[in-house]
This record gives sequence, structure tokens and C-alpha cells, in this order.
Amino acid sequence: MSHAPTGVIERPTPSSPTPKSSLGSRSLPRLAPLGFAAVSIALGVGIPLAAGWHSRIQWGLLSALFFLIISYVATTVVENQRQARDRLATSVMWVCFLIAVVPLASLLWTTIVRGSERLDGYFLTHSMAGVLGSEATGGVYHALIGTLEQVGIATVVSAPIGLLTAVYLVEYGKGSLARAVTFFVDVMTGIPSIVAGLFILSIMLIAELEPSGLMGALALTILMVPVVVRSTEEMLKLVPNELREASLALGIPKWRTILKVVLPTAIGGITTGVMLAIARIAGETAPIILLVFGSQLINTNPFEGAQSSLPFYIYEQYKIGEAASYDRAWAAALVLIAFVMILNLVARGIARWKAPKTGR
Repeated sequence: MSHAPTGVIERPTPSSPTPKSSLGSRSLPRLAPLGFAAVSIALGVGIPLAAGWHSRIQWGLLSALFFLIISYVATTVVENQRQARDRLATSVMWVCFLIAVVPLASLLWTTIVRGSERLDGYFLTHSMAGVLGSEATGGVYHALIGTLEQVGIATVVSAPIGLLTAVYLVEYGKGSLARAVTFFVDVMTGIPSIVAGLFILSIMLIAELEPSGLMGALALTILMVPVVVRSTEEMLKLVPNELREASLALGIPKWRTILKVVLPTAIGGITTGVMLAIARIAGETAPIILLVFGSQLINTNPFEGAQSSLPFYIYEQYKIGEAASYDRAWAAALVLIAFVMILNLVARGIARWKAPKTGR
């Protein structure tokens, strides 16, 4: 009897290969969702028209409902139940996205169409001094100057306060004081703008101060500080602790580490947060109505006398109720949107410019 050599392992003969399981033998083409959308729109518009419904909102809602049903049923038939549920979830997200974007796009388009009819160089370089509400002349120059000055003062005051508060909460804040500061910042983030205006108005009445652009800027500061604190705090938390530890290991004081390492690393995000906070307060109307009172004349001194602003100008022109004043209100709204859009673009540019460089 022969024996196999020592140390040699006999391998079993390979059996027939087991077929691999697949998620599905068939799949829908990549452009299937576009086909589903086309069919859904046709059904969502055709059926209501046949029933005598002329509301575009009803058309849109029915089209979205048909899109969800057709996507789910077709995927279930062609592929399988798991893929159908996945496609249904994706379709719901797309529908919600469109429901949010369509009103925004409609508002922007209406403002551009109505505002561009009156917006020109004359409108940007003239005020409403001596212009009646029914006249088709006048401009927005005085309101634009007021907005720039009031927002500028609010930024100069609130940006350092918000930055230092965020540095305290992230780098030093511990215990009950830090929790109290965090709580009040959260509360201030949600207060209505009219409350900030009433607070400054009460101070004006107690101190017997006159309305001015400065008073409106102080109310805007109250609204801007918590936004700056929150955005700066999140940016500072994103700075890796290894950078702080490496700096401290070299014997550098903590305050200098924050100044030379932490803040430069997060400066792009901090600047973006400040710009977004400016965009947040640029459209506030209620505090300006209470504290600035509005003016038809050009007032370049924010510390004395009534002043106007773009939100107040829009409210004022709409209240007149004339066709010419409506045109001026739409044009001023377009100027305000352009102002906010420019700030957002500047913030994105600074964030991209100051972002940490990758690669060698």
C-alpha cells in the first residue's frame, strides 16, 4: 500500500462553479427618469385640463404625484422591489428639491423682469427729493447710501464681537459661563427683527435720542452678532487639534497660537460667515422703520438725521400705490437682490482663495 508523501495536502477536485447571484437581470436605461418626467407632465397637465382645472399649482402637484407612481411601478416591474424603493426615495428628494426651487426661481425671474424696466443709471444716481409718488422720475441713490452705511457700521461693530465670542467658546469656554453664553447666542439667533428694533427704540426714548442711521445700525448689530458667533464657532472647530498641539509643543503661548495658527487656518470660513451675516441683515425692514424713519433727501451722515435704506425704500414706494412707485419698488428690490448676490459671490471667492491648498 502506497502512502502520500508527508507534508503533502491532497486538494479536492473542483466542483461545478456556483452561479453568482445578481441584483437583477434587467435594468432601466439611464434616461428613464427623463421619460418618466415627460409622461408625468403630460398626464399632470392633460388630465386637469380635461377636468376643467386651470391652476398651475394643481398641474405641478399632479405631475409630481404621477412621477413618483410611474417611477416606482416601472422600476418594480423591470428591476426589483429593492431598486424600486431606492428609486422612490431618490424621486421624492428630486420632487422636494423642485418644490423648493420653483418658487425661488419664479420670484427671482419676476423681480428681474419687473425691476429691469426701471433700473438704469439715472435711477442709481438720483434721490426722491422733490419727486411726487405718481411721477416716473426719482431714484434710489439716497437709499443705497443709507444701506451701505448702516450695514457697514453694523459689520464693524458685530464682526469683532462675534469673532472674540466664538474664540472664547471654542478655545477657552468651560463651565457655566460658556453654557450661558451659548444659550443666549442660541436665543438671539431666533429673535424677530422687530424685537431688536423695539429694544433700541426704548433706549432712544430713555436717552432722548433722535432717529438716525446709527440707531438702525445698532439694531442690525443685534441681529448680526449671533450669526457671526455661530458661523465662526463652527469654522474654529474644524481646525485640527494637531495644529494647536504642535504650536504649543514649541513653547508658543496659547493666545499667539490662536492668532497665528488657528485664525489664519479658518479665515476663509470666517469671512464667508461674516459675508452671509451681512446678507442676512441687508434686507431687514422693521428696525429701519422704527429707528431711521426714512428720508427723501441724500443724508451721508449716519450719526445725525433721518436716513433711508433699500428695504425701507421698497416699503415706502409700495405704500404709495401708484404705478410709477410700484416700478421703483421693483427696481429697488432688484438692486437689493444684486447687492446680496454680490456679497455671496465675494464670500465664495474669498473662501476659495483662502482655502487650504492640497497637494505638493
